[in-house]
Amino acid sequence: MAEDHMRYDILAQEALRGVVRKVLAEVAKTGLPGDHHFFISFVTRAPGVRLSEKLLGQYDKEMTIVIQNQYWDLKVNETGFEVGLSFDGIPETLVIPFSAVKGFFDPSVQFGLQFDPATAARDDGQEDNADDALEHAAGPTAAGDDEKPGEKVVSLDAFRKKP
Repeated sequence: MAEDHMRYDILAQEALRGVVRKVLAEVAKTGLPGDHHFFISFVTRAPGVRLSEKLLGQYDKEMTIVIQNQYWDLKVNETGFEVGLSFDGIPETLVIPFSAVKGFFDPSVQFGLQFDPATAARDDGQEDNADDALEHAAGPTAAGDDEKPGEKVVSLDAFRKKP
């Protein structure tokens, strides 16, 4: 098989992250329309993620937040978003780069995206090091260790409505 010099996996992931960016930017401006709400999963120890030590202790590798009724100060920029949420009655501000996002799901319309944080484009040219660090932080992959580079499948099964 020919080597993918174009890195289509990264290009596709970044284009889909653009969907999340655009949706969150619109919600930051106008609020959530209708019954829309979001479940967003992310790697808690990914570069650029900021959350309290308490939350990091509870969610050492991954966390899922819900943007629905009780959130505030949603701010979106090109690289990520910031949102205020309450955990056990304690207000927290979370800063999440889009490169750390693993999943985005809007159950009101059964729309979901799943990402591989290891494929996030980096401006500092350290993609390989980031890949290794994130794969180690996220644990073993479901496909096993014999997966070949460039053969990535984006699965939406985790976000599908169960019968």
